[in-house]
Amino acid sequence: MSACCSPRRAVSSAAQDDARNTTSLKTVEALAALATTQLRMVGLQGATFLMGSEAPEAYAEDGEGPVREVRVAPFAVSATTVTNAEFAVFVQDTGHHTDAEVHGDSLVFAGLLSPELQSMAPAVREAPWWRQVFGATWLHPAGDTTSVLDRPDHPVTHVSQRDAIAYAQWAGARLLTEAEWEFAARGGLEQQPFPWGSVREPNGTPRMNTFPGQFPDRPGGPVGTVAANSFQPNGYGLHNMTGNVWEWTSSRFTSDQDAAVLRGGSYMCHDSYCRRYRTSARSGVSPDTSLGHTGFRIGLTTNSVGSADPSPR
Repeated sequence: MSACCSPRRAVSSAAQDDARNTTSLKTVEALAALATTQLRMVGLQGATFLMGSEAPEAYAEDGEGPVREVRVAPFAVSATTVTNAEFAVFVQDTGHHTDAEVHGDSLVFAGLLSPELQSMAPAVREAPWWRQVFGATWLHPAGDTTSVLDRPDHPVTHVSQRDAIAYAQWAGARLLTEAEWEFAARGGLEQQPFPWGSVREPNGTPRMNTFPGQFPDRPGGPVGTVAANSFQPNGYGLHNMTGNVWEWTSSRFTSDQDAAVLRGGSYMCHDSYCRRYRTSARSGVSPDTSLGHTGFRIGLTTNSVGSADPSPR
């Protein structure tokens, strides 16, 4: 290539970057305008509860058991996971760049990609339904051709634990501990696998967003996130504590591993592949990992039952 051509390529690349950044800023601004002015928090009285599971469907290798008594102090928890619109307010106010944006890529479920991206994006060897997609971020969950502008009320995804902590601190809150998360998810029930009880689909009606059909390449319906307030809440008034997206906590998966605990399962869970859509199920990944099926909700330390409304604007 001749030297005369290099400056043109550089200018073109810079122009493309500027155009992309301008588009992203406009998307963030438009999303932020759709956010509510307050995050609704639900106050929970602390109590001792039976944490974990030794049921046949539990994954012993994940450390679900043994069942043990755990005491949690009073705290408040957001009724839903943080949404795209709510995260946009944070980004607009702070200029935060997520780990996925810094690294330049994130992991996306292959079934959500265009045929072109499916053929181009490298597959994860141990789990080929995951693809490493350049340009996949919270704003573009399946790469540059997608946008969350049409789903402001869906959970924000492609956020690392670091990103979740940054948001929580900005909002004057924190992430839940794993014990707090399970206590909240159970909704006042004891040793039930689901936030509503023992039956996965009472009267044949889905109560959470999981993978329809046969995982991973024979879906029987739409695949992906749904609105953060979808489905009937549990006994504490909390939506989608299982299914939809995995949720970051502040806890470690094991005492000797630098892996953070995720809770709740996601839209990719299916009993033919992963039964981790239960109140006791857990998973662990490195804190800087970003995934297309992972989000978070926030918590607050309180002294008694009540409601709290952080005002992030």
